[in-house]
Amino acid sequence: MASIQYPENADLRSLLRFAAEDGLIWLGEHRMLLLHAGAMAELRKELIESVGREQARRILTRMGFASGMRDAELARKTRSGSDLADAFVMGPQLHMLEGCARVEPVRLEFGGPGNSFYAEFLWENAWEAEAHVQAFGESAEPVCWMMIGYASGYTSAFTGRFILFRETECAATGQERCRIVGRPAEDWPDADTLLPYFQADSIVGRLLELREEIEAMRRTISCPRRTPDLIGSSAAFLHAYDLIGRAASTNVSVLLLGETGVGKERFARTLHEMSARKDEAFVAVNCAALPDELIESELFGVERGAFTGAHTSRAGKFERAHGGTLFLDEVGELPLPAQAKLLRALQEGEIERLGDERTRKVNVRLVAATNVDLQKAVNAGTFRRDLYYRLNVYPVTIPPLRERTGDIPALVEAMVRRFETLHGKRIAGLSDKAMHALKLHAWPGNVRELENVLERGVILAPQNGQIEVEHLFIGTLDEHAREHSLSAQGGLETARRAQQDLAAAVLDSGMSLDAFEQRLLQHAVERANGNLSAAARLLGMTRPQLNYRIKKQGA
Repeated sequence: MASIQYPENADLRSLLRFAAEDGLIWLGEHRMLLLHAGAMAELRKELIESVGREQARRILTRMGFASGMRDAELARKTRSGSDLADAFVMGPQLHMLEGCARVEPVRLEFGGPGNSFYAEFLWENAWEAEAHVQAFGESAEPVCWMMIGYASGYTSAFTGRFILFRETECAATGQERCRIVGRPAEDWPDADTLLPYFQADSIVGRLLELREEIEAMRRTISCPRRTPDLIGSSAAFLHAYDLIGRAASTNVSVLLLGETGVGKERFARTLHEMSARKDEAFVAVNCAALPDELIESELFGVERGAFTGAHTSRAGKFERAHGGTLFLDEVGELPLPAQAKLLRALQEGEIERLGDERTRKVNVRLVAATNVDLQKAVNAGTFRRDLYYRLNVYPVTIPPLRERTGDIPALVEAMVRRFETLHGKRIAGLSDKAMHALKLHAWPGNVRELENVLERGVILAPQNGQIEVEHLFIGTLDEHAREHSLSAQGGLETARRAQQDLAAAVLDSGMSLDAFEQRLLQHAVERANGNLSAAARLLGMTRPQLNYRIKKQGA
């Protein structure tokens, strides 16, 4: 058949029984354990680090194989009178019930002439892929070893012949989800390379190989590839980082492209720190935050008397960055006159202060950044074509956070530790549901938005407690999201998730009202880029009222 639909799973749920007084959980007549996914992830991580990747893969594959065989036995018994396909898909349904992944059938064909078999499924939210990325970052190869073992063991036991599944796509490699394909072992041309993972093997015979792997790991640890300010291991992040590293040893002007909040200034600072200019100044300018009439004086300096109010001569950003790096953020917002002067500074290496006829030599590496399409701005006549070509010599596109979700666990860990120190709290990490919500979020504000969300989470989470999803996305959870809970009889029933409102979250956090108000005022001012009138509008008050509260709080 080309595609299949799952039968109603009430028969599966009726098999699940919780005997709390006896400390037992039953799935049919099989005893089950309700384990923390985080604990399994830690065990998996320790296994890989202790015995090496290959041996860990063999152990986990065989463990999954044994689990799948037991579920196949249950499926045959439970759906003995059902259609063959309905009976078979009890395995994928059990895999979902057991919390391993959401399994979507793509194609299932078996029986017929020659007793052929072919199966293809999609896994969403595969726990093993998530655990691997959280522990080691994105992988170059598929890593759902235990889950592949389960699929192979279940199908082999169900069909009575060895069926070998493999991942053709894996979420741990940056794919949107995992894709698995199952065929008889003899139908895979490279089956000989896969079969050893399903066979027992003495760990003693692999000690020499493991020692070499450990030495390789030590060399990797001793030579970190990234600076502390930049965190990530996804392919898109590493590509941008590699381009920055190649530019660092040169004096080429760099154009950083990307959405708001992706961390363009951090990439610029990293470029500066990796270059020979690292001991000189790094000067950052947000072109969008400066009024048009002040941009030229800020960038190129001003001589006394150049205009009303210019009582003293003052060096501009180019002179202050002499010998170092000048970072121009939102360069697309520069007015045309300032663009002309910028082009001359880049081409000739000299500037003129406003109101001065004397030229001054400057030795500056320029790093520009923008989140707008400069080519469109050129076509619209708002950006000089010659300046665009001068800046676009070495473009580096920084990926948005939604394209590097595999980096979220590492970013979360670093940010939570920083906010713990800032707010004087101890946090026991994030709940599994909270981490899952972070990975599902679209992140229109990118890394900056993630920082804000996590800081709120640290503030609202109880001391020594976990950050839960309600602390991160207050009032934005789907109130219709349904989960299964236990009835008094030990069965499963649908329950609606309760939302936690902001007031309850603040009370549970143990934070004082004054401290919360101070943080709220600071966030409003930061979001408004220092514009107090805009911050007051965000808070629904007048600017004098905001000024009073800021002075009162000392914010």
